[in-house]
Amino acid sequence: MPEQIQNQKTAPLSGSTLKLIAVFSMLLDHVGAVLTASYLPWLTLRLIGRVAFPIFCFLLVEGFVHTNNLKRYGLRLAAFALLSELPFDLAFHHALFYPNAQNVFFTLLIGLFTIALIRYEETACKTRPFAFFCIAATLAAGMALAHLLRTDYGAYGVLVIFLFYWQRGHRQLACISACVCLCFLSDLEITAFAAVPLIGLYNGRRGLHFKYFFYAFYPAHLLLLWLLSLL
Repeated sequence: MPEQIQNQKTAPLSGSTLKLIAVFSMLLDHVGAVLTASYLPWLTLRLIGRVAFPIFCFLLVEGFVHTNNLKRYGLRLAAFALLSELPFDLAFHHALFYPNAQNVFFTLLIGLFTIALIRYEETACKTRPFAFFCIAATLAAGMALAHLLRTDYGAYGVLVIFLFYWQRGHRQLACISACVCLCFLSDLEITAFAAVPLIGLYNGRRGLHFKYFFYAFYPAHLLLLWLLSLL
């Protein structure tokens, strides 16, 4: 029996609680990146912030598996990716338009449609070798697209989303695999492993229903941090 079913009744963390943890972690990370880069707390804040991305990727896959409307889910991610790009460029690059880096919503969007295609291929392909080839090609294409667009976390971000989907019956193993991959991106990602026990405490429930808060928080807090950096 998959571990999340075994632990569902006793685990204390809902989806909304995990999101709040990830949002707080992300906020500290961005404070460290935007406001305190020349001071001692910078490294501590960035290390705490590494917890956020694995949790967001895990919850993206949970949302994908349980959504009744994939098109609406994708459009929502796309809308906030576009909405967040100006605040992202202002906060991190002090420019109205910076083509060499795109915000994390683009990574999540590419990852979402990568695993959507993979799910289709799992059922549509008639033979296992052909299915494996199609899945590998789709994953490579998603990773290449994120790399070419220079999205936040890039190809590694799409790979992390795939690992959470591919090993969704064993969430802690998926999170460990994802964190190992992230460590190839940066030494700072070593603290991403703190997400493993948190994801292990997920109870499978959505929790409080304020999903648009989490979407809107990303561009709003980046815009606020940019304004504070001007001071």
